Amino acid sequence: MNAIDLLIEDHETLKDLLSRLTDTTERAVKTRTDLLQKLEMEVSIHTQIEEQILYPAYKEAGGKEEMKMYHEAKEEHRTVDALVLPDLKATDPSSLEFSGRAKVCKELLEHHIEEEEEEMFPQARELFDAKRLEEMGQQMAELRTRLKKEFSARNAA
Repeated sequence: MNAIDLLIEDHETLKDLLSRLTDTTERAVKTRTDLLQKLEMEVSIHTQIEEQILYPAYKEAGGKEEMKMYHEAKEEHRTVDALVLPDLKATDPSSLEFSGRAKVCKELLEHHIEEEEEEMFPQARELFDAKRLEEMGQQMAELRTRLKKEFSARNAA
């Protein structure tokens, strides 16, 4: 699978988790907790895949516009990883505050996904030939498998 298709598949998974999370009510504490844990894992893995494989290649192959998009995308990742998700995890899942924070998380991630799919990914398809996109896709699939195993091992301990 090529890199862009793999990332779009990840985006679909994230959007599904976000919709399911924001559709829950204050009474769905276990569901919210489980969905949040899955969301955290998927966001973490997806972020690492992009930041270790696609983003550096994209920045290197591109010009000034790609450099700006690279930095904006990394900042959006940092906002979600360092601020929004930790805040949501620290919020009582039976509260209305959780509902509000989940909605904000969803909006931020959907905005980020939209920018990648409408701007960055089309540019990446122009910057890289099919062979390079396949190579990156293979690297991403291998990294995803390793990170999922690490995440599962951490949560089992």
